[in-house]
Amino acid sequence: MKTNQTIPQNKDDIKSIYNDGTYLKDNPGWHSEHSEWKSEQILNLLSNNIIKPSTVCDVGCGSGEIINQLSLTLRDAEFCGYETGQEAFELCKLKESKRVHFESGDILQKNVYYDLLLCIDVFEHVPDYMGFISGLKSKAKYKVFHIPLDISVSSILLSSMMNARKKVGHLHYFTPETAIATLEDCGYSVVDSFYTTKFSIPNKSHKLKTKIAKLPRKLLYLMSPDLMVKFFSSSSLIVLAE
Repeated sequence: MKTNQTIPQNKDDIKSIYNDGTYLKDNPGWHSEHSEWKSEQILNLLSNNIIKPSTVCDVGCGSGEIINQLSLTLRDAEFCGYETGQEAFELCKLKESKRVHFESGDILQKNVYYDLLLCIDVFEHVPDYMGFISGLKSKAKYKVFHIPLDISVSSILLSSMMNARKKVGHLHYFTPETAIATLEDCGYSVVDSFYTTKFSIPNKSHKLKTKIAKLPRKLLYLMSPDLMVKFFSSSSLIVLAE
C-alpha cells in the first residue's frame, strides 16, 4: 500500500518535527484552542477527588495555555510548564506571570517535586514512552494523564491512526484498557478516570453537516460510553494516578 507521508526513521527525525516548523504548520497555536476545555476536565477530576494542589507542573506544556487557564481557578497554586520543543517554548514564554513560569528542558533531568504533575496528550509522542512515564513517577504526588484513544473499530477500518501519526505525531496508540495497563506496568496506582469526548468541545464555528455527523457518537455515548469508545476514535481517557 502506498502512502504520501514520510514517517520519521529515527529519534532525531521524530524530535525535529517539533522544532523545524512542521508541527506548528499542521497545528497552528499548538492546540491552544482546546486548552480551556482540557483545563475544565482536569478541574473536574481534581474536584471529584478533593485534591487542592499548591504546586503544579505541566510536562510537555506546548503553548502553556492549560496551566494559564488553571491559574485562573487555582489561585493559591504556583505553576511551572516544561517544554522541550523550542517553537512551543517561544509561545508559552509569552504567557508567564507571577504564578506561571516556564522552563525549556526535560523534567526528567531536573531535581524537582510537585503536588501535581500534568501529562496532557504527551506520552503518545515519546519514542520510549514507558521509560518516560516511569521517570515521571518520582516528580509529584499525584499525576494527571490525558490519553488519546486512537484505537477503535472505525480507526482500524478507515486507517485513521496513520493520520494521527502524520498530523499530530502520535507514535503509540491506545484503548482504555491498554492505557490503564501501561500506567500500571510503569508502577502507578490509578485513583480515578473518565472519558473525555471531542464532540463535547464547544465550537460555534461547526457547520450543520459537522453537527449532524456527531449525532451517532452522542447517541451511542448516552447508551453506552464504553461501546462508543470502542467504535469511534473521538475520545480520550483522563486518569488520576499516584
